[in-house]
Amino acid sequence: MTTVERLGTEAESGGLRRVGSPVVSVVATTPATVLADVERAMRLAGAEQVLSTDVETLLKINISWQHWYPGCSTTPWQLEGVIRGLQNMGHDDGGLIAAHNGTVVVDSFEGEVNNKHKPVQDKYGLRTVHLDTPPEPWVRYEPKAQMMVLHDIYPEGIDIPALFEGKNIVHLPTMKTHVFTTMTGAMKNTFGGLLHRKRHWTHSVIHETLVDLLAIQQEIHPGIFAVTDGTFAGDGPGPRAMRWHIKNRIVAGADQVAVDAVAASMMGFDPLSLRFIRLAHERGLGVGDMRDIEVVGDEPDISRVNWGFADNENTFASRGQKMIYWGPLKPLENALLRSPLAGWAYAASNLYHNGYWLNTIGKGRVRKALRTEWGRLWAEGY
Repeated sequence: MTTVERLGTEAESGGLRRVGSPVVSVVATTPATVLADVERAMRLAGAEQVLSTDVETLLKINISWQHWYPGCSTTPWQLEGVIRGLQNMGHDDGGLIAAHNGTVVVDSFEGEVNNKHKPVQDKYGLRTVHLDTPPEPWVRYEPKAQMMVLHDIYPEGIDIPALFEGKNIVHLPTMKTHVFTTMTGAMKNTFGGLLHRKRHWTHSVIHETLVDLLAIQQEIHPGIFAVTDGTFAGDGPGPRAMRWHIKNRIVAGADQVAVDAVAASMMGFDPLSLRFIRLAHERGLGVGDMRDIEVVGDEPDISRVNWGFADNENTFASRGQKMIYWGPLKPLENALLRSPLAGWAYAASNLYHNGYWLNTIGKGRVRKALRTEWGRLWAEGY
């Protein structure tokens, strides 16, 4: 069976695309070889067949924090490796678009500088957009697939960036844990792309939201791919207050559910125990069962990989958020997070992460990371 056949559509059902046996590549890498290794991971997972050179391609960059912290946001070598790989597959620089998004607590303009995305974008002359910032227009979109929660969250209608429809998209997540979804990767990377700054309204139904967004993606993008960076990986109360680990791995594939399933399995989680993976699998939007995923590359027996990452840790900030989303403060959710009072939550998050945690814990971990080979590449190579 060819890569194209393995990646091809098996059936159509109710507007949801049901795929066959997806291919996910897991490639070992080093700072000296990472750009070539990213391209190898892409080719092994069928990027040439999935991403047509006839249409423009969005590079959806992940900025989980405007500060650089290992494992937190798209790495500059991940971004450059994907650009060079796409160039070598026949994509023109003029057809590649770096797409950023801010959040209520993260400044994407500051983040692209501090995480060294901007030097890479400038080097290759990429068009760069910040989706939450004018003049980037948003348009009303009516999904063909039945939504699980988005119509309830946004009864006035679902808006998406006008830029997205009809273009390929390559997601650039990192391998890390998350206080709301256990782990975050390819599927959650679209959370910052397809939803506007009111995206935090969906946190109480985050798993269902990710499934809805994947269904929309499959309707609007002719090609979808993910390249997940596991050079630095994050463990603990992510996506920011994590412990970093050097894991020297790149994970890539066209099936976003399968990519996240493989990453989750490597991190030590049962993929189908994660609600967003299981729901997407059940709805035919991808494959979350490791028995049905073909893993290629440098891990001959992926079932033996288990990094033992923790899935039950919280920060002071996340404990408060969980009390609002799923705990005793749930009746106050609208008043606390969907009214002018919401500013208190953003201020509290910034005070905790950017003030207390970064200065008392984070900066020490950053200094230690900078003494590693990957840290030196980040400091001296970009």
